[in-house]
Amino acid sequence: MSQYNTHLLVCAGTGCHSSESSLVYEMLRDEIMRKGLDKDVQIIRTGCFGFCEKGPIVKILPDNTFYTQVKPADAKEIVDEHIIKGRKVTRLLYTDPETAEHILDSRHMGFYKKQLRIALRNCGIIDPENIDESIARDAYQALGKVLTGLTPQETTEVIKKSGLRGRGGAGFPTGLKWEFTARNKAVQKYVVCNADEGDPGAFMDRSILEGDPHSVLEAMAICGYCIGATKGLIYIRAEYPMAIKRLKIAIAQARELGLLGEHIFGTGFCFDISLKYGAGAFVCGEETALIHSMEGKRGEPSSKPPFPAQCGYLGKPTCVNNVETFANIPVIILRGADWFSGIGTEKSKGTKVFALAGKINNVGLIEVPMGTTLREIIFEIGGGVKNGKKFKAVQTGGPSGGCLTEKHLDTPIDYESLLAAGSMMGSGGMIVLDEDDCMVSVAKFYLDFIVEESCGKCAPCRIGNKRLYETLERITAGKGVQEDIEKLKNLGSVIKDTSLCGLGQTAPNPVLSTLGNFMEEYMEHVHDKKCRSGQCRNLLYYVISEENCIGCMACKRVCPTHAISGEKREVHQINQDICIKCGACMEKCQFDAISLQNDYPRVTVMANC
Repeated sequence: MSQYNTHLLVCAGTGCHSSESSLVYEMLRDEIMRKGLDKDVQIIRTGCFGFCEKGPIVKILPDNTFYTQVKPADAKEIVDEHIIKGRKVTRLLYTDPETAEHILDSRHMGFYKKQLRIALRNCGIIDPENIDESIARDAYQALGKVLTGLTPQETTEVIKKSGLRGRGGAGFPTGLKWEFTARNKAVQKYVVCNADEGDPGAFMDRSILEGDPHSVLEAMAICGYCIGATKGLIYIRAEYPMAIKRLKIAIAQARELGLLGEHIFGTGFCFDISLKYGAGAFVCGEETALIHSMEGKRGEPSSKPPFPAQCGYLGKPTCVNNVETFANIPVIILRGADWFSGIGTEKSKGTKVFALAGKINNVGLIEVPMGTTLREIIFEIGGGVKNGKKFKAVQTGGPSGGCLTEKHLDTPIDYESLLAAGSMMGSGGMIVLDEDDCMVSVAKFYLDFIVEESCGKCAPCRIGNKRLYETLERITAGKGVQEDIEKLKNLGSVIKDTSLCGLGQTAPNPVLSTLGNFMEEYMEHVHDKKCRSGQCRNLLYYVISEENCIGCMACKRVCPTHAISGEKREVHQINQDICIKCGACMEKCQFDAISLQNDYPRVTVMANC
């Protein structure tokens, strides 16, 4: 029985940590000590609540009060008003953007209403550095259940029946992968957790490891029992220091209680886990490249077969699953395959975690049942597009995914539907774009990332994607020709068909999907030398207004290429042929006489612009 009557949960995930949540925690702790309330009030540092847009977050139990955007200076008022006097601090409550009402309980917020948290079930609820709190939330019960009551085959059958598919992107049936690995006989086998989360804007795996590390450790042990492995390895990005710290603490605590190590739960099963660090190579998210990196080799993929289930880490049968996949395992064992398979769609069971980012009001980490539509995620959970702008597209599946448009908003989120629409599930990145985004530039951004991250082993990816990027560079620089459009289509198709691994095979997706959905923007860039969104700098023009220009010559004096002409007290002119679009003139002008426009005819004579 807890000795405390009140609990203050302070988000200590990486996002809130960067917004001084640690200082919020310290100020609350000090204030509670100062008021002599430390025997009645407990402060807990938790993992991510998910609602990153409104962090740092402080949740107070048992009344479920949800405070947002809390600053260190708010600590005294929270203690004085809420804890001592029992009055809510209204200005820190979430305000519904439609009704302007203050909402006390997060369960009534639009952001959380349609979510179903399975993989994220403990994030924001427990102290991830205290194994007792994890055990209070059923941690290691599933492991005890399978070790003392189920055979490896029976356990694997539960996972197969649940319909759980790999959440790392490929969507391969998890139970089937375990079964394949178990069939391969070897003295030593390995369980590998892929925590090499490299998609721009993705933070699903990081948040699970920071907020609920024991769920992953327990699932890895269950997997080890099923496939006959005694050793687990977590391959994690070295750029995740907080996740690494909490994993180390969790592993040490589990060993101390006999939940990892020798003869777990008094059985003959022995299993231990260690960490391996990645150096941030995106390609190492591919399982064979990941294994090579763990072995101290260059992170390059291998041709398959053999699959890791046959010949993986150190040449031994190896089962590789990602963090989110493992996070689902314990709850499936405890609640049953039928319960999990009753969530989602016919072919995509359960829930999916997404990192919702970009031009969206409610940036954050969400978990929704498979089959939830893009419209529900963007406009109900996400709160719509920022600043009242018009929705333009959503990029799903990270750098290897595709851009979907307004006509796709009613697409249900599942593996098959997203592929049919020209994108993919990926690991769960979801970036919303608005009317100010240039889709040609978006495709170029992702190609730039892919070219940088390609391991270079196969020519289609190493050379082909570089040529794709160079073609996009020409188009966004105003030097594109009609033949470039066909080149993008043909080269993209060849790269998809001939690359060695999933990175290369999916790399052209951003280009091909934007060509399919936004061809008119490509044609404007090529034929009209115009970027409707104003993002392509070489297609923009600095314009001097005849009405506002007083001829002060301030712009002329700072122009580095002497592109501006005109005498004192005369309207100045810009020579577009030698203007380098540095913006120095507009910064210097004090009369708002210079503006940036995206629809100005290219001329070779001095122009009054």
